[in-house]
Amino acid sequence: MMADFPLDHVYQLLEPGPVVLLTTSRRGRPNVMTMSWHMMVDFMPPLVACVVSQADHSFAALRATRECAIAIPAVDLAPIAVAVGNASGREVDKFQAFGLTPQPAERVKAPLIAECFANFECRVADTRMVNRYNLFVLEVVKAWTDPARAESKTIHHRGFGTFAVDGEIIRLDSRMP
Repeated sequence: MMADFPLDHVYQLLEPGPVVLLTTSRRGRPNVMTMSWHMMVDFMPPLVACVVSQADHSFAALRATRECAIAIPAVDLAPIAVAVGNASGREVDKFQAFGLTPQPAERVKAPLIAECFANFECRVADTRMVNRYNLFVLEVVKAWTDPARAESKTIHHRGFGTFAVDGEIIRLDSRMP
């Protein structure tokens, strides 16, 4: 039998992907924020939609520079990802405070994060939904992975301080890429 479920908890069941770290750089000052509200929009070019709240320090930088990087941390960085998400870039240099190593990107000014197993350099492709929903559509213009960490497990935000860790991988016949 089905039971009522609180509407303000729906996101806990639909959370689309792993927790990521979004980096920006404005006026020579890099910043990093934790983000879990994102989704793939298209395969090629790879488009990612993400919500960055106007309350976040990164919002102004992303809107002004129209570029960022998305870094994917493995489960071993979960405590740091949560700490980054609980701090404001207005008040602290989060790279220094949380021991993250910024690395230069090739096509954007926002830094990559050395400790993450994947990094995507992104440019804003569409801002039509920013004013209404804080939703940016980003085009991934360069992607990086650390081959030594190819099988890294990611974390997925389930709300209220709970996270799921990637589990068993199964392979089934599919026509999708």
